[in-house]
Amino acid sequence: MGDIADVTKLAGFEFTEHVVYSDEGNIIALRGLNIKNGQLILDDVKYIDGSNFSKLSRSKLFIDDIMFTYVGTVGEVAIIKENDRFYLAPNVSRIRVKSDDSPKFISHYMRTDNFKNKVIFPLIATSSQPALSMENIRKFTINIPISREEQDCLAKYFDSLNHLITLHQRKCCELKKLKQYMANHMFVNHSIKCDRNIATNHKKLQERTKEMGELESVIEQRLIDQLCGGDSQWTYRKDIRTEEQLWDNFKYILEQNNKAKLNDTPLSDSEFAKIKNDVSHASFYDAGKWQVGENGKVYVHVQRGNETLHLVVMNNEHIAGGTSVYEVINQYQAFKTDEVDDKRDRRFDVTLLINGIPMIHIELKNKDHSYMDGYRQIEKYISEGKFRGLFSNIQMFVVSNAVDTKYFAAARAAELAEGKKFITGWVDNENYPVCDYLDFAKAVLRIPQAHEMIAKYTVLDNEKKKLLILRPYQIHAIEAMRAASKRSISGYIWHTTGSGKTMTSYKATRNLLMDIPSIEKTIFLIDRKDLDMQTKMAFQSYADNDTIDVDDTENVDALIRRLTDGNRQMIVTTRQKLQTMIAKRLQEGTKEYDKIRNLRVAFVVDECHRAVTPETKRKIERFFAHSLWYGFTGTPIFEENRYEQKGDLPQTTDELYGACLHSYTIKNAIHDEAVLGFMVENLGPKKEDVDDAVFETEEHMRQVLDVVLNQSYTKLGMQNGKGRTYEGILTVGSIAKAQRYYELLKRIKAGKDALKINEEICKVVPDFPKFAITYSVTENDEASTVNQDKMRESLQDYNEMFGTHYDIENINAYNSNLNDRLARKEKRYMERSQQLDLVIVVNRLLTGFDAPCLSTLYMDRSPMSPQDIIQAFSRTNRLFDANKTYGQVVTFQSPKDFKKEIDRALRLYSRGGEGVAVSEDWESVLDVFSIDVKTIHALGRTPEEIRQLSREQKKSFIYAFRSLDKSFAHLKAFSRYREELLADYDFSQEEYENYAAMYKNVMEELKKPKDEAENDDPVMDDYDLIAYSKMRVDFEYIVELLQGLVNYLDQSSNDFQDAIFAKNILALREISKEFAEDNQKLGELLEQVIDNIEQDKDRYKGQDIAVVVNQMRYDAIDTEIKTFAKLWNLNEDDVRYEVYNYRDGEMANENTFKDRAYASYKAGVEEPMPKFKFRKIIVEKFKHDLMENVLPLRD
Repeated sequence: MGDIADVTKLAGFEFTEHVVYSDEGNIIALRGLNIKNGQLILDDVKYIDGSNFSKLSRSKLFIDDIMFTYVGTVGEVAIIKENDRFYLAPNVSRIRVKSDDSPKFISHYMRTDNFKNKVIFPLIATSSQPALSMENIRKFTINIPISREEQDCLAKYFDSLNHLITLHQRKCCELKKLKQYMANHMFVNHSIKCDRNIATNHKKLQERTKEMGELESVIEQRLIDQLCGGDSQWTYRKDIRTEEQLWDNFKYILEQNNKAKLNDTPLSDSEFAKIKNDVSHASFYDAGKWQVGENGKVYVHVQRGNETLHLVVMNNEHIAGGTSVYEVINQYQAFKTDEVDDKRDRRFDVTLLINGIPMIHIELKNKDHSYMDGYRQIEKYISEGKFRGLFSNIQMFVVSNAVDTKYFAAARAAELAEGKKFITGWVDNENYPVCDYLDFAKAVLRIPQAHEMIAKYTVLDNEKKKLLILRPYQIHAIEAMRAASKRSISGYIWHTTGSGKTMTSYKATRNLLMDIPSIEKTIFLIDRKDLDMQTKMAFQSYADNDTIDVDDTENVDALIRRLTDGNRQMIVTTRQKLQTMIAKRLQEGTKEYDKIRNLRVAFVVDECHRAVTPETKRKIERFFAHSLWYGFTGTPIFEENRYEQKGDLPQTTDELYGACLHSYTIKNAIHDEAVLGFMVENLGPKKEDVDDAVFETEEHMRQVLDVVLNQSYTKLGMQNGKGRTYEGILTVGSIAKAQRYYELLKRIKAGKDALKINEEICKVVPDFPKFAITYSVTENDEASTVNQDKMRESLQDYNEMFGTHYDIENINAYNSNLNDRLARKEKRYMERSQQLDLVIVVNRLLTGFDAPCLSTLYMDRSPMSPQDIIQAFSRTNRLFDANKTYGQVVTFQSPKDFKKEIDRALRLYSRGGEGVAVSEDWESVLDVFSIDVKTIHALGRTPEEIRQLSREQKKSFIYAFRSLDKSFAHLKAFSRYREELLADYDFSQEEYENYAAMYKNVMEELKKPKDEAENDDPVMDDYDLIAYSKMRVDFEYIVELLQGLVNYLDQSSNDFQDAIFAKNILALREISKEFAEDNQKLGELLEQVIDNIEQDKDRYKGQDIAVVVNQMRYDAIDTEIKTFAKLWNLNEDDVRYEVYNYRDGEMANENTFKDRAYASYKAGVEEPMPKFKFRKIIVEKFKHDLMENVLPLRD
């Protein structure tokens, strides 16, 4: 042994002088008890992070070091599989192979009985306990094959045998647990005697077994059996449990699929190290970009001599065949790392590999848990950095508790923290839910479906740097469209507005090019050019990392160039440009004309119910000799609302495009939580014979604005706080009326009108309302000088509000900026200073516009057609945050007519969905609220009485209070809600808050396990209260009030009154106290300012109080910075830079800061801690100690 390896141990003086044991940390000292049966057993470990590592260099362990116990239990062997984690402890020796021989082979050889009996035991010295000296270990004789390749082959064979043994041991252990579980739960009633009626007892036993939640290990095995059973292409790889085994498997498949390119020469260690780095990604999004590949092939590249080898990792053209290898692994061990937040080993449930790469990961829970527990578990694993290396390639997650199964795209932990917005369940082609995990596996996870989910139904959003995965109805629509195109059949897709038609249409249009070779161009047709940019940008963002090109057409010349360039591509253009090209630009008999006319083209038409009229479509079809047509709409035209008859032209969408290929109605979408339901208020005169002139009066307009400004606190999300409020659209019947509303709003905001904005609103959002006006570009072309002048005035207001420079000549740019500002999809628009509260429109933005933060549509106009009602309503019901639970609609004219037309529209466009409330009105919500209050009072007349209920009754209270919480939140969202009306139901806001506090206590109590768990169904803690919202007083509002107080000081002694001053001081203290409940640090600072003004009035006369307060904030922050810097001996400027540039929980230059911080720290400390330990601790202390004190003052 001494000839081929270096053998050493930890000396006694090294241990006593330099090693410090602790029960927590990251660096492990390997003791004899940690080495058993060829494995490292880490159940009982000692950490040595506080040791003097500079004196322990020879005991540091590296990959492939062999551990050998030489005292007590002599002869246990294990091999190290990772660096920077382990050191030697006493009684364990280290054998480091220095020759070219295989450490793995040697470790296996040393574990054989023959080696132990003939080599080890004869050399053992026996005194008080068996022991071997280092000299005797060096004398070990080992028979080693000459060829390293042969050594490696034998070692790999022994590894596979060990994994098989471990698997069987684990299975025996699980069976023992199952037996114990069944014994404990089936026979809980020990008083039951043997019954003569065996059949009765057997039935009881079956019932008890059925009631038990299945063990997660049983659920896991059933899933694997489902995936791999029958004629499945999945292969179960029980031998892959560790990172090393995963890499080995990937390497083997890569080499097999590229034998010719590699010339049958395996990848060298350095070549594979480069590949490992290339396939390990910083984010799931980066992995997705790599997996797009080139023409469907995903490559890695290695340099071998003078040649670059392009190795195919995956070929997405080989779905369910060719070079594709499909494998299932489970119980993969993700070991902890040196990262601060990564302190635990983890075991994953089930993972699906394609060509050795983890692509789909599944976390399973039993029926006693919510699938959300699996979701949160994945979120935690991501935050801990467990999905690294090959696992960084995951594209799709699945979570299930056996009875309910969901899937979602891989994303950052911060994005997953947004919760259910990311998750979707599966539905079949008829929109029926597929919930059971085994049924889900059959529908989604079998081959080819699972591979297609990754290769065909994921989208990379380049703008947001996010991975998106299509919902089931989107996939069914694309498949239906693909099937139709293969048969040269046209048709349309009916997917309700807000359900993601843009992404569906992009993938469908893209897949036509990918799947149908005969199609030369796909043309995505849009109507209004003001939305051309929005769709084009979305398409280009998706296509940036795709295998096809998306080109927009700035003008007709550009369109002609795109159509004649010979490239297979997707073109986004307007039907107006297409019409101009056909009617005015192309000359019959020219090459351009003939080439374009004979193209094999597929047209995909957005908003096909109105984008292309029957007459226009017929003209385009007659020009293009070989065309297919596919429409997308949320509101098809039916017989009930058919187009006006014009000769023999089609009058319905079916007649115009062909049969509906796939439908997903508004009821389907609400049921699946793909969109929100509607809450509708029909206000206005109750009389039916009201003259329309009433609606044009300023009195009526003032009543409308009173609702918008003073009765929309919940509708506009003001309870969320500044910067997180929602938006509204006020739509009217004419440009003139829109302009009158705009002028009236300006007077109201300036305080020059009888209508005043409620002071409570100003407390929360002092600059409310921020508003703008827009109308369609064609309407701006009117000759009216008045209209032009008024638009210039409103543009000037907009420019002053946001620092922009728009004028009437570039109105399109203004409209585009307004769209972006309302949509808030760019980070800059998340700041309150860049947001709008209300936009006044005529028809613009009522169709095709996507702004998830838009919550409310105010309609001061007469009822519209059914399709226009649904389109307008659907601007409001996009998913956004947890507090946005409905799309809100308020109408102000002819309430009976509006209700009739709304009911008709909802009935017409809700076909196919049953049992789902599409919209709710005041009366229905009030009825539900009344029942909920009575139910709660029946359980406990006061919150205190709830405490006396039994466990089962408390469960009833939980579900009853959740129902009350929902109905109360919905009630508060209506404009007519007043807190006083609660007295009619023997209820109050204070009573709700008391019940809410009791709800939280009971929820915590029910989380604790009951002594006897018989029939104790769990209550899932997966509900957030939505009616519980406390007003957040805005900081700037208080500063404004302080400025008013200071201005009052600056008067002649005759005008100044002590009583008024004292009253104002008292009011400010109350508001400051209220503010301090949300922000104690800033509240204390404000209280200090109030004290200073009260005690030294003259000092503050004429002062800009905002400057004074902000200076105090900066001084307080600076004190925190200096204290922290002094504590850790850091440079203050380095700390200050990171403090002021800290965003979203991340430091600006974390690595640079850690290096500079350690240099400063080390220079000023006599005995500095190790660098790796300091780097972890300083970031943790910065984020959790310093920034928790600074953020309340800074932001």
